Amino acid sequence: MGKLPQISGSDVCKALEKEGFVFKRQTGSHRIYQKQSEEGSVTIPVPVHSSRPLKKGTLQSILNKAGISKEKLIFLITLFLQ
Repeated sequence: MGKLPQISGSDVCKALEKEGFVFKRQTGSHRIYQKQSEEGSVTIPVPVHSSRPLKKGTLQSILNKAGISKEKLIFLITLFLQ
């Protein structure tokens, strides 16, 4: 397992959208994404303060809530960089 990549909040938003999350609203500098699953609704706030990379703990928390592995995130990032 590799390290978490350093990516911005807007890049995380793109990855979440590729995984089926839908943008619901924006409150201040946080975008709120939601996805319906069999267990219920999953809601994830993503900070998009600037183009700065997200902190490691914040990114890990978003990935855990979304059910996305580090490897899957790296794959999704490479998709929208092409």
